[in-house]
Amino acid sequence: MAEAAAEKVLLVTGASRGIGAEICRRAAQGGWAVAVNYASSKQEAEDVCAAIASAGGTAIPVQANVSESEQVARMFAEIDEKLGSVTGLVNNAGANGGGTRVDDQEPEATFKVFAVNAIGPFFCAREAIRRMAKRHGGTGGAIVNIGSAASKHGGPGSYIDYAASKGALDVFTVGLAKEQASEGIRVNTLRPGITMTELSKKYASEHPDWVKWVMEQVPLGRAGEPMEMADAALWLLSDEAAYVTGATLDVSGGWVSP
Repeated sequence: MAEAAAEKVLLVTGASRGIGAEICRRAAQGGWAVAVNYASSKQEAEDVCAAIASAGGTAIPVQANVSESEQVARMFAEIDEKLGSVTGLVNNAGANGGGTRVDDQEPEATFKVFAVNAIGPFFCAREAIRRMAKRHGGTGGAIVNIGSAASKHGGPGSYIDYAASKGALDVFTVGLAKEQASEGIRVNTLRPGITMTELSKKYASEHPDWVKWVMEQVPLGRAGEPMEMADAALWLLSDEAAYVTGATLDVSGGWVSP
């Protein structure tokens, strides 16, 4: 255990860039000590931590493939030692999917999507609960699962596997919220729509027709920004959302709703 454990310790998975990185930066501004998880993008994760430190915050990079339970357990042990026990978890790590119609998909791609998007959050939540839950000596906490509007519109034509994995995450949120409420743990889903991360900008430049189709579905007529998703995630983690659990917060410009 860290000698001077921080009061608020947040782990964000898949946080070397995009929405995850922005959640880390915003959380650090709000007084969280942040563990910035990455699977292979070490330099990007270190850059996020360096930016947080230069602004006066506390952050450490932690490596783990969230679909590997042993790596997840090791990651949490490292956080225990360097920051203290987590009191917040954002399951943000994700795999995009095969990018094809179902009849053209390769099994390996589908397995990876579900391993990262649906199984990984189970492994991370398990370790977090072992530290947060009252029955384990914890004082409670909050978990935010980063879902997707795709779990509502289905992703036909290119990413049904991704959409289905995010649908599984929606159900996971509901069950876990009910199971852990008496332990002082709140669990919610943040469901972004199209968001202009680095990867999204690249994809949009390569697939302008797809972007045009998406914009026709969004009543607000624009894509979201990572900061908007991060602020919503931080609200769900905060005491301002103390009576919110088992919920889905759509931040999709009106594209989808429960």
